[in-house]
Formats: sequence, C-alpha cells, structure tokens
Amino acid sequence: MSRHNRRRSTLRKRTTVFGGGTVAVAAVVATFNVASAHQVSPAPHAAPKADHVVFIQGNELAGNTIHVFRRDDEGRLTAAGEYSSGGKGGDQVDAPTDSLASQGSLVYDERSGRLLAVNAGSGTLTSFAVHGQKLTDRQTVSTGGDFPVGVTVSGDLAYVMNAGGAGSVQGFKITPAGLKPLSGSSRTLGLKNDRVPLFSSSPGQAAFTPDGRDLVVTTKSANTLEVFPMGRDGRPAHRAVVNKSAGAVPFAVAFDTRGRMLVAEAAKSGVSTYKVRHNGELKLLQESLTNGQDTLCWLERAGDFFFGGNTGNSTVTGYRTDAHGRLALTNAAGIAAAPSKKSQGVIDIAVAADRFVYVQNATSGTVDGFRVGRDGALTKVTTVTGLPAFGESGMEGITAV
Repeated sequence: MSRHNRRRSTLRKRTTVFGGGTVAVAAVVATFNVASAHQVSPAPHAAPKADHVVFIQGNELAGNTIHVFRRDDEGRLTAAGEYSSGGKGGDQVDAPTDSLASQGSLVYDERSGRLLAVNAGSGTLTSFAVHGQKLTDRQTVSTGGDFPVGVTVSGDLAYVMNAGGAGSVQGFKITPAGLKPLSGSSRTLGLKNDRVPLFSSSPGQAAFTPDGRDLVVTTKSANTLEVFPMGRDGRPAHRAVVNKSAGAVPFAVAFDTRGRMLVAEAAKSGVSTYKVRHNGELKLLQESLTNGQDTLCWLERAGDFFFGGNTGNSTVTGYRTDAHGRLALTNAAGIAAAPSKKSQGVIDIAVAADRFVYVQNATSGTVDGFRVGRDGALTKVTTVTGLPAFGESGMEGITAV
C-alpha cells in the first residue's frame, strides 16, 4: 500500500426493471480515511467546507438544480437555497422511478470542500465550492461521453461514469482551481446502449475502494462487477477485471470499516459481500442475503449499520455486521422504516454524521430524515416536500454532511 494518505468519498443511486418487474438498487455514500494508490497533493489550507447541510439534485430536464437544506442538531431540514448547475437533467428510457438509474450522481468531497453533480442531459459534470451552506465558484466540464450518471472521488481524483453508448469512465484532477481532465484516463465499459440508455442496461455505480487502489463499476443487465486496478499516475488499467456478480442485477456498492465490499442486487433484493483482491479479482465472503422486500437498489453505511432503499414497496432495510464481517438484518421483517403516503418511490440515500439517514422518495417528491437508534431502528424526524417528483424526469442524487 502507498505511504501517502488520502481521504476518499463516494456517492451512489439506482433503479431497474426486468421482465416487467421493477428493479432498484440501494446505494451508499461513505467517507473513508484511506491509503492512496498514487501520490495525493495536500489539500489547500483555505479549502471551503460544508457545514450541517443536505444537498439534493433536482435533475430537471430544462435545467438541473441543486437544492440546499440546513440540518439542525435534531436532523430537521430547512430550505437554505437553490442553485443552477449550468446543465440539464436526464431521464433514461423506461425508468420506473429513478431517472438516472444509478447511485452516486451527487457527491460531496470533504477533502476539497467541493460538490460534484452530473448533468445527464448535457454530458457534463459540475463542480461547486461549498462554504457552509452556500455554493460558489461553479464550474462545468465535459465528461467525454454520453449521459453521465455517477461520480466517485478518491484523494485528488474524481472519476465520472457515462452510461450512454459504449459507456465509459473518465478521470479528473481536483485542484484549487476546479476540475481538470486527466489525459489518457478514459476507459470504455463495452456496453451497447443508445446515447440515452435503457435504464436496465446502464451501469449502476462507479466507486473507488477505500484504499484507492481499484475503481469498481457495476453493470446491471450484464450482471458483472468490473474492477479497474489504478496506477500510481491516477489512471486505470486499460482493461477491467470482469467478475460475475453473485446475485442478479448488481446496483449499488458500499464498504464496511475493514474495506469489505457490499453490493446491493435488485433482482431478489439481496446484498452480497466480497473481498477485493490486489489483482482486481473478487472473493465472495458471504452469499446474497435477501431482505424480503421489493427491488433493493441503494445502499449506504451509517457507522455500524447499513441502510438500503427498496423502491418497489417504498421501504428502507437495516443491516448490521458482526465482528467477523457477517451481515444480518437488524430485524426479521427487513424493514427499518415503513412506507407512508408521503414516502413513495424510495430511491437514493444519504447519511450525516452516522446519526441521521435521509431518503429520497421519487414518486412523492419528498425527502424523509431519520435518526438512527442503537439497534438500527429508524425514527422519522423530518420530511421535506415540494421537490421535483418523478414523471417526465425527477430528482435523483442526495448527499449529506
């Protein structure tokens, strides 16, 4: 492992339908202190920083917006501003509840103090500097591909995932002046999509491993977990190591405190656990644990717990791991948060300070906030209404600080 330390943050999203059934995947946004696979420049002393805030991406077709909410000590949210991303949102073909069918379309990078948002309809990536609860210094750059749906960060690297056409990942350096494309870093995913992809055939998430050595991409219809070993220069291997998924329709990725990789699978609402080996091959540590719910897509870690969004029946499932890394449900029913009339179409999830979980409800255009109990139970503390509901398109992307 490299001697250089770096901090890495990722962000996640997703939904899929197969054979007439809705398929969604839980996503996870996690922040880790990790060792770098390449040298990372020190963060600038005057780096901006977010403070007690939740960001939500509107993903509007006419013009993508970022909705900012202040978070108080009890987890309650209050509107604090709305900002144009300078690009357009998108809607994948036949998407059932989530327009981008992915996890990680909106990411806050703590190291640089920047917020990154994809503009699927424009083929661009926007970066903001975050000062408390205000966004400044907007910068929009081309992603080098069609229909970007996800972004992941490790140290001073950001990689965006393009879902359209053959699909690709493209790297950027995060500098005090903003994002700078990393020449020679684009890698194809070998897909066969149109420029606007079918939701079931687009990739679900791109995520760095906590040590920054590998970039993982989930593919839904191909049922693969593709691992790009990273070079010291910040560029991926020219070809991915292709691993077959243990469960069908892998969507979101999350990591536990020991770096084990959890993958949410939409087809049977399961989570499989893997070790990522140094050569990019995966070792299955625990076969798919199903939760008895409908269409698990998103997955997020909150301290000792994980929470997954089941879009088919609008529930949230809680998980915990024991000292040996074995995953179990926090209750037999597989429901940490029951559905309500204002909580329909559960998609993306974000976690703040390991104490609060925020859930996007695409169909109802709301976000629910929950306090995490000692046993993993969720107690609702806030609901935000009036956000862009799923229709011609809809909000997707959430991150919390």
